[in-house]
Amino acid sequence: MTDHTIPKHVGIIMDGNGRWANQRGMPRVEGHRKGAGRTKEIIEAAADLGIKTLTLYAFSIENWKRPHDEVITLMDLLDFYLKTEIEDLLNKGLVFKVIGNKEKLPDNIQYLVEEAERITGSNTGMNLMMAISYGGRDEIVRAVKRFIEKGGDMDEVNEESFEENLDTGGVTPVDLIIRTGGEKRISNFLVWQAAYAELFFTDTLWPDFTKEEFIYAIEDYKLRQRRFGMIPDKAET
Repeated sequence: MTDHTIPKHVGIIMDGNGRWANQRGMPRVEGHRKGAGRTKEIIEAAADLGIKTLTLYAFSIENWKRPHDEVITLMDLLDFYLKTEIEDLLNKGLVFKVIGNKEKLPDNIQYLVEEAERITGSNTGMNLMMAISYGGRDEIVRAVKRFIEKGGDMDEVNEESFEENLDTGGVTPVDLIIRTGGEKRISNFLVWQAAYAELFFTDTLWPDFTKEEFIYAIEDYKLRQRRFGMIPDKAET
């Protein structure tokens, strides 16, 4: 049966900032700055559409291997975002959360993340999750350690009890993953949560990914048959 509902949880791999800048003869940082502005537009569009959770892949755990100057620039941009945009998210009723290996983040970023999560924690609008210093495999390993630290019995572990220990615990699995920039892979993003996610790939680089193309991806999702391994009734084919 064709699913005509809005996806509850959308994840976006925001790829192409560096290439966008290179194509224009600009430093890579300019692509990241342009991409940050695009992020705000897409967040607003997702909230307007009634999406319950939007997860943005902002900085992978592998990104720590990038040149030091670029990493510092990305952390500075994150610092600026957390200081200037959180009040706007609060006023719009959004709940802000960072998923990832936060212990690797600079102390000032960790503090700002904790404050942003605390300030928006009582909101009731869309969940905005930023995947920062994030890797899906790393998340699974940390979830296992968390389960053991809580005294969990490995003989009784099941999918539900395991999911509670993921960074996304309490959030529905991702329904749709969008990746910009032309690559066609999920790159260690929401590995567990994306088991049955629909995938949408576009050649558009992230700084050029408009609200209209985002809406097009949502409309494309609505036309898909989500079977979750089951065979649909003949009347539904």
